[in-house]
Amino acid sequence: MRAIIFRQHGGLDRLEYVEDLPVPELGPHEALVRVQYAALNRLDQFVVKGWKGLDLELPHIPGADFSGVLVAMGEQVHGWTAGQPVTANPTLWCGHCSYCLRGEHSLCDTWAILGEHTRGSFAEFVKIPARNLIAVPDGFSMQQAAAAPTVAVTTWRMLITKGQLRPGETVLVIGAGGGVNSFTIALAKLLGATVWVVAGGADKAQQALAQGADWVIDREAEPNWSKAVYLHSAKRGVEIVVDNVGAATWEASLRTLARGGRLLTVGGTTGYTGATPINILFGRQVSIIGSTMGSQPEFEAVMRLIFAGKLAVPIDRVYPLHEARQAEERMAQGEHFGKILLEVA
Repeated sequence: MRAIIFRQHGGLDRLEYVEDLPVPELGPHEALVRVQYAALNRLDQFVVKGWKGLDLELPHIPGADFSGVLVAMGEQVHGWTAGQPVTANPTLWCGHCSYCLRGEHSLCDTWAILGEHTRGSFAEFVKIPARNLIAVPDGFSMQQAAAAPTVAVTTWRMLITKGQLRPGETVLVIGAGGGVNSFTIALAKLLGATVWVVAGGADKAQQALAQGADWVIDREAEPNWSKAVYLHSAKRGVEIVVDNVGAATWEASLRTLARGGRLLTVGGTTGYTGATPINILFGRQVSIIGSTMGSQPEFEAVMRLIFAGKLAVPIDRVYPLHEARQAEERMAQGEHFGKILLEVA
């Protein structure tokens, strides 16, 4: 089968297009999907680079998100039919540890992500536990079905389950172009929040406004954006800050929080060590809340809204599979707004 692989860790130049990989063999509880579209995530680039403790079977296939057609099922899989259009939750869990038994799949003892710890979706065929599948309604966009899973389940858990977002609160999103941040704008607005965005450039600022943001500040025009946000809030601060940038913005994000506010994070693209003024933590009684991926019920809840047309994931550009490296380079350079897709079928 055709696929994007890397044989050893390194830069994006390690990505390679091949046409001779074997089709995955199924276990009794797994399903095989012929991929139509796959979506990029920052995770892909971290996996290619590698880190201590990441022990992969090489060559490895990246890719967490996909949409496609179900073609085969393991002997213990029931309730599905070959030919159904599907997508899936990329979170992988064991199903029997104490966390799984209480429904916390993303806290599983052996938690993993498709394309990070197992071979992923940048290929003609991908295998996935059948319990992760969700049917794509007839006529629904297969591009949207591929773009949504990781950003949708991640954002839902971050904002709703962990962040406890309430109507009328103000959410400040640090950065506008990535999949999670652009989807955060849409989901927060749907839930009745006011959304402010710190954007990296005038173009990103305009795109954030078009996505539904109520107020946007261009950090290139106003480097002291934390003070600008504080003044714009009448020196009150905001209830929620979503900061997945990390080291470069961490302290400034904390300083924009109102009393009792929450800083939510699912990543740190500029580094994982940020200054944390402890006096802000206890003085304003703020919370720092981490989140990662999400459970199957969380995934299905947000996908129902997407399938109903109440939410959509912005799509930046679609590349053919063999141009995956160029697609990843576009994302690495921060030129995109929304999700970048690979067309596989």
